[in-house]
Amino acid sequence: MDETKSNIKIAAWLGGTGGRVARIVLGAALVIAGVAIGGVAGTIVALIGLVPIGLGMSNRCLISKAIGAPWKGQDAIDMTNS
Repeated sequence: MDETKSNIKIAAWLGGTGGRVARIVLGAALVIAGVAIGGVAGTIVALIGLVPIGLGMSNRCLISKAIGAPWKGQDAIDMTNS
């Protein structure tokens, strides 16, 4: 399997239910950690946590984009099914 197909498979997983839930859980953990830390640093961590939550809810993924796969999760899933 070449690198492109492998990247599309990774992106498809990230665009599926498991990947979306993982991103939302990671984001929630960062928000909780930020609140626990408190202060300016905690606020920054909590705000960063909102990014994976928003991307997971909208089914978009920065990791997929970084590895050359489609930005939208459904597009990656569609590529693996064709």
